[in-house]
Amino acid sequence: MGGVRGPGAVVEVACARAWDPEARALWRPLTVEAARERDAAGLPYVVVYRIAGRDVPLEVRLVSWRDHYVGVWVYDEQGRRTDESDLRLLDDPSRLLVRRVRTWRYTGPDMAEFDEACPRSEMELFPDGRGSVTRQPQGDRGPTYGTVPGADVERWHARPGFDAWSEWSVGAARHEGLPQPLTFRAAALAPGVADTSDDGSEAPATCWRPPRPAQPGSLGALFRPGAVVTDGYHPEMTVVEPRRIGTLRLPSGLLAVSGPDFPPGDGPAVTVPVPPGEYVLDEARVHFGYDCEWSRGWVTRTDTTAVRVRIGETPAVSWELGLGPDDDPRLLGEDEVFGFGTDGATGCFADAGAWRELHRRFERHLVEGEPDVGEDISDSMYLLRTRDEASGGELVAFATTGDGTYPVWVGRSADGAVAEVVVLVDGMPKVLREGDSAAVGASALA
Repeated sequence: MGGVRGPGAVVEVACARAWDPEARALWRPLTVEAARERDAAGLPYVVVYRIAGRDVPLEVRLVSWRDHYVGVWVYDEQGRRTDESDLRLLDDPSRLLVRRVRTWRYTGPDMAEFDEACPRSEMELFPDGRGSVTRQPQGDRGPTYGTVPGADVERWHARPGFDAWSEWSVGAARHEGLPQPLTFRAAALAPGVADTSDDGSEAPATCWRPPRPAQPGSLGALFRPGAVVTDGYHPEMTVVEPRRIGTLRLPSGLLAVSGPDFPPGDGPAVTVPVPPGEYVLDEARVHFGYDCEWSRGWVTRTDTTAVRVRIGETPAVSWELGLGPDDDPRLLGEDEVFGFGTDGATGCFADAGAWRELHRRFERHLVEGEPDVGEDISDSMYLLRTRDEASGGELVAFATTGDGTYPVWVGRSADGAVAEVVVLVDGMPKVLREGDSAAVGASALA
């Protein structure tokens, strides 16, 4: 094996602004000094370890302190990723949480990277001691087994200094057959190759980037008549006038957004402070046509894409993810979200000050069938209203299109005040055209 010298192996270490996992190549190589400066500034950079003379890496370390993230990817001799570790820097600057560990155990040298038949496992850990382990010994097509991490699992690692990374964790030490001990040396850079500048340019889309939680998209367009969107199945869907279904009373000044099909426990999943008052409830709707095989002809319909509480007349200019009391966005992976969970395809807006009583009345009406503790809402994604007679607070439940976790998006006006709170009932459609709000009226398409 190239790079083996005497009793051990020489591992070449190279730094760069980014790593392209498809090409297994560095993007904008850096000197060690430039990488150290980026580390101190919290900017993203990568470090690649290779056995001298071998094209594929042993390990890639991906760092972005500003994103609270460190990743470690381990490769085999075929250049396939075998291990991924996702570590997070939280409140204690001296240690890192092992947030997630993924492994792939290829059954032969010809099996493709991430082949769906490859045996795999994933472990998730949280700072409060929770966690899960998922194993798929036959890959994606076989059975899945779930359990919890053992007591011997290391959840935390000491955060190393920049010059201590090699000794702290290098995948080369986990590769069978590598002569020990390992000797590390800086990879030689061709003249003029090293890039020490930071011009703000973005790495190509094929390159690694720090994980980004799911983004809200153009939520406002779903409530602007005339906009054109697509859900991936129907090429064009035209936004029509939002449908107002009534109001919601929030005398406590704390809006709850949650799944009412779970026990009340410690309270609602997400709460949003707003001025006490009575606020409009809307449905965002789209109109579209499609060729229906059953009816053997062209069919048109109008569907709901989102529900919202409108706090004021001023539109939202920015959006943020609504968080529960234990939600930490630093723990989120790529396209992940926090939100409320539902096993009954149901969410609700409610007055958090009367949450327990409103939840109790919801269950009495919906589950036990008592007619006088709730009011049914027909012909709408909103389906049920309950009211706490003592406080005047209300709960209005709405349907989603399935079970799972639904994010809560809080829209703020230019002055930072809460303008609207939105829940997508079936994911975010892609906005194709903003359109002319006067072009389509609700009366023409409803």
